[in-house]
Amino acid sequence: MTDALTQMFKQMLESSQEMARVFAPSFETGSMKGFEKLWPTMSKDMMEMWFGKTFNREGLDAKTRLLVTIAALTVLGAQAEAQMKLTIRHALEAGATKREIAEVIWQMSMFGGVPAMQKALETAQAVFDETKENDA
Repeated sequence: MTDALTQMFKQMLESSQEMARVFAPSFETGSMKGFEKLWPTMSKDMMEMWFGKTFNREGLDAKTRLLVTIAALTVLGAQAEAQMKLTIRHALEAGATKREIAEVIWQMSMFGGVPAMQKALETAQAVFDETKENDA
């Protein structure tokens, strides 16, 4: 990495840390557990604008991008639980079915391993259960 690029990443990291401190001072010393509950699910239109075809009209739609993200997060394993919950919520909102989400996670077992797949399925089930409760 060049010095200019290294400096840019350093500035970006410092800026994001400062934003987190301003947003919630407890972020500096607190646990990130439950962080995903602070961010509500974006509307389908918002997700399509940010993750869908806005920047690449011939590219992937929001649902597909979110399913690909779930695949990547599955391979990362338990270290991405908060991000996984948020992405699953967004995928559901973007039109993905629970079956599609489970199939994507299952497919990743050969890349991330069975323990990573199992953790991702448990995380998905927790989100599915929350979704049922919120629908009731």
